[in-house]
Amino acid sequence: MRQAQVLWNRALTWRSGACSWAVAALLATFAAGLAACTPEGQTDAGPNLAAAQPKTPVSGTRHMIAAGHPLAAEAGRMILRAGGSAVDAAIAAALALNVVEPQASGIGGGGFLLHYAAQKGEIAAYDGRETAPQSAHPYLFVADGKPMAFLDAAVGGRAVGVPGLLRMLAMAHNDHGRLPWNKLFEPAIKLAEDGFPISKRLSAMIAEAPRLKAFPTAANYFFDADGKPKTPGTTLRNPALAATLRAIAADGADAFYKGAIAEAVAEAVQGAAVNPGGLTSEDLASYQEKKREPACLAYRAWLVCGMPPPSSGGIATLQILGILQTFDLKALTPASAEAVHLVAEASKLAFADRNAYIADPDFTPVPAAGLLDPEYLKRRAAAIARDRSAGKAQPGMPGTRADGRAAGGDEVGDSTSHISVIDGDGNAVALTASIETRFGSRLMVRGFLLNNQLTDFDFVPNDSGAPVANRVLAGKRPRSSMAPTLVFDAQGRAILAVGSPGGSRIIGYVTKVLLATLDWNLDVQQAVQIPNSLNRNGATEIEKGTALERLKPALEAMGHSVEVRALPSGLHAVRADGKTLTGAADSRREGVALGD
Repeated sequence: MRQAQVLWNRALTWRSGACSWAVAALLATFAAGLAACTPEGQTDAGPNLAAAQPKTPVSGTRHMIAAGHPLAAEAGRMILRAGGSAVDAAIAAALALNVVEPQASGIGGGGFLLHYAAQKGEIAAYDGRETAPQSAHPYLFVADGKPMAFLDAAVGGRAVGVPGLLRMLAMAHNDHGRLPWNKLFEPAIKLAEDGFPISKRLSAMIAEAPRLKAFPTAANYFFDADGKPKTPGTTLRNPALAATLRAIAADGADAFYKGAIAEAVAEAVQGAAVNPGGLTSEDLASYQEKKREPACLAYRAWLVCGMPPPSSGGIATLQILGILQTFDLKALTPASAEAVHLVAEASKLAFADRNAYIADPDFTPVPAAGLLDPEYLKRRAAAIARDRSAGKAQPGMPGTRADGRAAGGDEVGDSTSHISVIDGDGNAVALTASIETRFGSRLMVRGFLLNNQLTDFDFVPNDSGAPVANRVLAGKRPRSSMAPTLVFDAQGRAILAVGSPGGSRIIGYVTKVLLATLDWNLDVQQAVQIPNSLNRNGATEIEKGTALERLKPALEAMGHSVEVRALPSGLHAVRADGKTLTGAADSRREGVALGD
């Protein structure tokens, strides 16, 4: 039986001991969607819901890609036009992003890739998360008996994990690639050699990056001779990266993980003038990419699949959906206080479980099945009052407890990028890649920046004498919130690929798009564009400068602590509706969707 149908059947009929559960019958029709949001304009309902000037949705019938930079999206479309698969296009776009969006992702970091093979009906989760080097230990980020300040821990060599992106991409290409591996590198190599114009966003990030100037290789690349950030429109060339990519294109991922490049990475980490680390070339040579079974849940008429642990994004997003399944969200509007309240309360419950239970499953038993058990999610939903916040949520008891106590840490980095692709055969990819904070560790080697992903571990390894699930251990993958997501209809067709950067806020951003498309019947560009609101088991955050600001008094009257702040998601999505593909890119950043 096709794997997509197996997962669908499993989600439709969940068995746990003597208990069984089934979702409601498939919906035959959908409620009418909300009126379209208009840029900077007014509607009869009041202020514009959009957070910024919305981009026009892009339609096509052959294939579609949405990525975080126009040049990266174009690289992916070139590969699709050449007959490449969704995986081929995603790889080409990810490599191009390393060139044009160097502060966010690249071969010096890691990522997660969710793939759907339409002909086989196979859904696969590819894990390219960084690992802690063999020198790592639970007190890596403890100094003088206290957890280090984040920035002190994040810059330099200490926080560099073994990069996993290339090994993961090579595995996915081996399984699902059509074009030769070296062809996928051609657009990125050309961009690196010929150069590209620095965008306003990249120039501003260079100016705002703390301690970037303290690292000579990166400083020489991103700053002028007089020490000023390179200005928008300046052509930025990277011959060192072009040479690195040529070597990997010719000799495969081994060229990165063994030999001169690996030795250069280890030397840079160990010899860092700031915060030297212990990563070795042996750590790189022994890195293992992993293929895992996706985390899936039936939500109303659809099957929603995400990344399993060590990502918390998949399970947390699915938990939010499962908890909200008992509420009639279609009767609400996304800009209503009740909708924001219900999503926030469900999110708090999911984040409480996330912090308590989710870590690297190769080191810590994670009760994933219990966390997604519909009966458990119904019990969690029963704790939500429609008119009053319950305050800070506590973790539930989803069967077997994990080896660890609740953890307090959350990713603060927002240097991540997402790519969504659906090709002409219905194959789909959702790929999220990251180097953690902007410009990662600030260490630049052979033209690429190294990650600081080890700061995604909890700095304090014990809580009340018990080990924290997400503590640092040698060889372990830190917990992540990256949430590449695929949605399937009852016929097993991939109808939506979506994901976002944003640290632990990714979960809220992706959940917004899922609810907006599946419950509120918005088109995918409207879904990406509507204002962000989220809760990570603390304050309810609503997006500054949007219609949601007017909800603050009502939410506070319901007991919410409300923070109004910028919430710059970078959502990229592709929606399939019959023979039509629609791509969407978040106007809060500089990505685009391109198709034919």
